[in-house]
Amino acid sequence: MDAQNLYRGARDGFGVGHDPFTFGQIHPVELGKLICSRPPPGQTRLLEETRIYTGRPDSSRQPVGYGANLAQCAVWEKAGATVIPRTLRYPFDWPASKAQEKGIDVALAIDFVTGAIDGKYDVGIICSTDSDLRPGLEYVYRKFGGSPRAEVMAWSNSYRLSVPGINIWCHYVDQYDFAAISLSTSHLAPH
Repeated sequence: MDAQNLYRGARDGFGVGHDPFTFGQIHPVELGKLICSRPPPGQTRLLEETRIYTGRPDSSRQPVGYGANLAQCAVWEKAGATVIPRTLRYPFDWPASKAQEKGIDVALAIDFVTGAIDGKYDVGIICSTDSDLRPGLEYVYRKFGGSPRAEVMAWSNSYRLSVPGINIWCHYVDQYDFAAISLSTSHLAPH
């Protein structure tokens, strides 16, 4: 799971424009359980691991943001997620220009590919719409021919990660599903 990509996608897809900053934050293990509870026809799933990739502010440049990130990651880890943080990149004119996540998609793609090569999963599901992940997804699909199986997740009203010419299963998660796994769902309708 790409934490920032999921967060932005939820805010864009299900937000109302004046939501608090916490809107869009999810419980990653709950998302994993939700996805596993709805496998493709004829298949069953058991959630073995939830990995979430996130940018982390530098402690000396953004101590408050760093502390908030540590607290959020601790909650995720306590719930059973594996957190893979990468320190944000700070441009030369920071703070005039914002710090940026760099390398999250590369780390996720490398782990997705090496996990398939090392036999660490039967089904790997990329929870991100970042097209930079397409080469890793395509490699696992073409190299292994479905064992392990490569799949994706997307919010129901957004773009999905795909590979032209390949039919990759997508787990669509709608606003009601989002409400069930969200940390802040005050304006969403109940399911």
